[in-house]
Amino acid sequence: MYALKVLKKDNIIKRNQVEHTKTERSVLGYVRHPFIVGMNMAFQSKDKLFFVLDYCAGGELFFHLGKLGKFHEDRARFYAAEIVLAISYVHSLDIIYRDLKPENVLIDAAGHIRLTDFGLSKEGISDSAAGANSFCGTPEYLAPEILNRQGHGRAVDWWSLGALLYEMLTGLPPFYTQDREKLFEKIRNSELLYPPSLSPNAKGVLKGLLTKDPERRLGSGPRDADDIKVHAFFRSVEWDKLVRGEISPPWKPQIAGSTDTSQFDQEFTSMPIFSPQSMRRAPGFGTTPGNDNPFDGFTWQDSGFHVPAQQAGK
Repeated sequence: MYALKVLKKDNIIKRNQVEHTKTERSVLGYVRHPFIVGMNMAFQSKDKLFFVLDYCAGGELFFHLGKLGKFHEDRARFYAAEIVLAISYVHSLDIIYRDLKPENVLIDAAGHIRLTDFGLSKEGISDSAAGANSFCGTPEYLAPEILNRQGHGRAVDWWSLGALLYEMLTGLPPFYTQDREKLFEKIRNSELLYPPSLSPNAKGVLKGLLTKDPERRLGSGPRDADDIKVHAFFRSVEWDKLVRGEISPPWKPQIAGSTDTSQFDQEFTSMPIFSPQSMRRAPGFGTTPGNDNPFDGFTWQDSGFHVPAQQAGK
């Protein structure tokens, strides 16, 4: 079972997303990590681009966080630790992610997280506070240096981790307001309030990650994620076992079968499916009305509908 991401070329051009799409295709082509959604193949037709991705049956972190309001500290720590490993890995490849938010954190069938959507990532960045200049990201999770347009680097991902962890523990992103200008002003200049329900270690790691100066932020040094891993908040995490998948997730989605979509918001699963007439299978496997090959016009073709496992990476 795969997830198919379909992008309309004219929409990409209209939204000025050509470079972002090329970057996503490039990054997904060589990034391989247990906590990142993998791309199995990519191809295109005249009008569309297609990414064949790992399917994560557990749905979006956003969906589950919305249902519960907030997570217990142990569950939030588990997800944050797996995100640390994923971000650390992309940083080791001189990539910054730049779009960490609950909608881009998926949960697989076993309950582990997978980062997805590398459209805002940037390659060739090895500095913590410099190298990139684009104003991009989701407002609630933007680091101050992006808002200040002073140039940014790897440290923006650790700010976003802090914002996401704060939301998992409290139910709202830091500095939250529906007024975008007030939100940006708060991110730049306001002191963050921490609910008394937070443990001292949770408050400590959040303060470190949500430090406004990128050069003083936790994780901004040459050791990158290693400085985060040794923080007292993560003291109970066995990092080597975690990356090998030997730590059981605190929650496992209840999935009845490969086509069970109960872990996704009905806003998406209730949407109508529109399939081009030329792609509808006629009686008799592998045939379509007036055309023996439903993949005519695609850059990737195969004689059958099933892709053998040994070909999946080609």
